[in-house]
Amino acid sequence: MPGGPLACHEGDAIISGIDQLLRHGKFAHVVATQDWHPAGHTSFASTHENAPPFTTIALNGKQQTLWPNHCVQGTPGAALHSGIDWTQVDLVLRKGRQPQIDSYSAFRENHGPDGMRPSTGLAGWLRERGVTEVFICGLARDVCVLWTAQDARDAGFHVQLLWDLSRPVAPGNDDALWKQLANANIATVLSSDMPAGEVQG
Repeated sequence: MPGGPLACHEGDAIISGIDQLLRHGKFAHVVATQDWHPAGHTSFASTHENAPPFTTIALNGKQQTLWPNHCVQGTPGAALHSGIDWTQVDLVLRKGRQPQIDSYSAFRENHGPDGMRPSTGLAGWLRERGVTEVFICGLARDVCVLWTAQDARDAGFHVQLLWDLSRPVAPGNDDALWKQLANANIATVLSSDMPAGEVQG
């Protein structure tokens, strides 16, 4: 949120829309993700000498963006936003808990030392409940939301990204993001286009 250490551009603009969508009870199941990093997480720039935030390093054989310290376990900065009524949520999935592995997607951790991306178990949780379609929103559109959408599609779900209920870390790359989503067969929709009744996603 604006004012926080890893503020997304206009991040607070999505709060009321997400709250209204949840209050309308349109979804059969709702999952919230929560970054839950230990202090000294490897993705924090502060854990790497002379590495400013938003630079990249090689980590586990892949490029890793170094972030400001954010969403540290048990701190107010890791809390779900109080402006949203979370009573409709079935599952809160905490990610980024492994000190040496970052975690953008709700479905898989980032690459570990063995090059693999461990599953969070979310795909199986959804399948056991008969979910075939997922709607994704939140922060940040160009990082966690994007990776979640891509992994959901790779897991076989029909994916729709609620464009107006997401915001990027920084503005200016929407055209490239649109192309990435289109190439991955991920639809972008507006919350106002949601069907009137309950959806099964």
